[in-house]
Amino acid sequence: MSLRISGGRRLRSPAGSVARPTAARVRLAVMNLLADRLRGSRWLDLCCGSGVMACEVLQRGAARVVAIERDARVAAVARANLAAVAAGLASAPGAEAGAAPPPQALVHGADAVRWLVGGPAARHEERFDLIYLDPPWAAALHGPLSDAVRLHGWLDPQGLLLWECPTEAMPSPPEGWIASEPRRYGGTTLLLLQPWADDRAIR
Repeated sequence: MSLRISGGRRLRSPAGSVARPTAARVRLAVMNLLADRLRGSRWLDLCCGSGVMACEVLQRGAARVVAIERDARVAAVARANLAAVAAGLASAPGAEAGAAPPPQALVHGADAVRWLVGGPAARHEERFDLIYLDPPWAAALHGPLSDAVRLHGWLDPQGLLLWECPTEAMPSPPEGWIASEPRRYGGTTLLLLQPWADDRAIR
């Protein structure tokens, strides 16, 4: 399968049907939704697959990208893709040494729920501005992963949790979250969620 991000850069794609890369139409919709939040942001990608979403936000100025993928072979592909995008940014015209810190991009080969719940204590001091959640749709993990994000404090109080989920079987947000109106793109639906605190609504 040919896999490209915005701007035409070709990425590696996992062999077979192990991963389900996010469609280009949906990626563009996410980038448009988050356009004002991406530059300088901290992005956590849960069940990242090929890393295509993480590559898109890295290309758009995210300062730190952390991606989690359980399958070791797929995680290796994501790691290679992020490294290629980071290298391309570093060598792009206008990228001056010392102008800004280079973006950080890490891929952890781990089960996402276990990583959120049981990681080293020092890691729990980190919070993210944007967390993207796109587990295998049949795995029923949207709720458990969102619970782990909220209970273990991974999301900045002003941050957003984004769900990519199936239109025909869209899961309900668990307790503690307030969701935007669903944005449907064929068989894929996007939900933007914030913690319930302060009764905040999503624009």
